[in-house]
Amino acid sequence: MAQDVTLTAALRTNLLSLQGTQKLMDNTQLRLATGKKVNSALDNANAFFASQSLTNRASDLSRLLDGMGQAIQVLKAADEGITAITSYLEQMQAVAQEALDQANAAGGAPVDQASLEASFDELSGQLDSVAGDSGYRGTNLLDSGTLDVTFNEDATSTLSVTGVDFSTSGFTTPITAADFTDATTIQASLDGIKAALTEVRAQARSFGTNLNIIQTRQDFTQNLINTLKEGSDKLVLADNNEEGAKLLALQTQQQLGVTSLSLASQAQQAVLRLF
Repeated sequence: MAQDVTLTAALRTNLLSLQGTQKLMDNTQLRLATGKKVNSALDNANAFFASQSLTNRASDLSRLLDGMGQAIQVLKAADEGITAITSYLEQMQAVAQEALDQANAAGGAPVDQASLEASFDELSGQLDSVAGDSGYRGTNLLDSGTLDVTFNEDATSTLSVTGVDFSTSGFTTPITAADFTDATTIQASLDGIKAALTEVRAQARSFGTNLNIIQTRQDFTQNLINTLKEGSDKLVLADNNEEGAKLLALQTQQQLGVTSLSLASQAQQAVLRLF
């Protein structure tokens, strides 16, 4: 039958001190290994859960940040489309103006009517192609698409961008196939192109404003995420220099404790010399 070993008060005191020192060393080594002074709710419940809350919000905003980045790409695709459409409209305008000049000179149909009409219709077809190809990941703001962007976690801050139809038939004054029969029909084409250019340029400004809004909010959100992460870190991260100094001090304290325990045991060893 095992018997309990009785320790003197001095031995027990020194042993408890060594055990306490070892526990402190274990905690310090854990902090150095993880880089955190709060590794669980047991270390500091308030700091742990506050840090988790900040980290979770930063994660939620990071997902929204991805959506903002994709929204910017949608608007950039639309802007590229508007640039190409503007170029085609200006070329069509030049063709129609040439037809008008020839018609006025001839007093009827332009000399190169067939050639000019073919060029005009070819440019018109290319314009429609660009309008149809200006989408990004299934959203085409030049083909009546819409774009919704969310800026915060509870979706109380959003931006909705309404697209337009910038095909030749989608303008307020549709652009029809070339009819350069006389100056009157040609002038009608020129008036339609002029109106289309006005629409395109106005929409370009609108999309530009939307793009600036999203980019500004994207920068703000990125800075806010960094602030949240920094705040979270301040609650739980350890100062490695301080923890390293603590470990050295505890190692010295441990050595002194072992020496003290040895000295305390010498009283019992003296009893052996009596036999």
